[in-house]
Amino acid sequence: MSLPVPTSAPLTNVLSRPGIRKGPAGTPTSRDWTLETLAGRIVELSSDAASATLTAATSLVLQCQHRGEPAAWILGGTSSFYPPDVAASGVDLAALVVVRAESTIKAARAADHLLRSGGFTLVILDIAQDSALRMNVQSRLSGLANAHRSAVVCLTRKKTDAPSIGSLVSLRGETRVTRTSFDEFTWDIEIVKDKRRGPGWSHSGLCRGPEGLH
Repeated sequence: MSLPVPTSAPLTNVLSRPGIRKGPAGTPTSRDWTLETLAGRIVELSSDAASATLTAATSLVLQCQHRGEPAAWILGGTSSFYPPDVAASGVDLAALVVVRAESTIKAARAADHLLRSGGFTLVILDIAQDSALRMNVQSRLSGLANAHRSAVVCLTRKKTDAPSIGSLVSLRGETRVTRTSFDEFTWDIEIVKDKRRGPGWSHSGLCRGPEGLH
């Protein structure tokens, strides 16, 4: 049974928390799953199972919080975001701006608003199966991400051979989770599109499964 998403602190409160800052992203020197690699880009993470994309996205939130930089998670449509699991991964929910939207277009508008503030290193657009983004929406989000050196990470649920959410996606990764022991899993990202460095690279991580999976 899912718990309701907790109400986030007001935007101004999050941005003014001690130690929270919006810092300029550096220039990436390698093809790694880092905020530097994704800065200024629209990214799509897709999988036919929600857990893999959520784990990969949570790793980026942790990077933000370890650096003292703000992140936002926008829930659109059928998102499977589950606060206890995210908190169990080490995320400080009080420092994460969470927005729930009724549809993909409203979620995109929320992302537009947050990006225009110039205060977010990472904006996750969790649109799951309702994953169509019109070209004008892509263009606005891409321009704002580039202007503020922010990463816009769209989470979608689809088959491997399904098309991307749009042509302005700069990087697309397909994710999967594999159980390695009773309560441990590896999560993998296979980069199938990268306009800056070319596809063909990957990233792997290790995580423990939430209680609901045991």
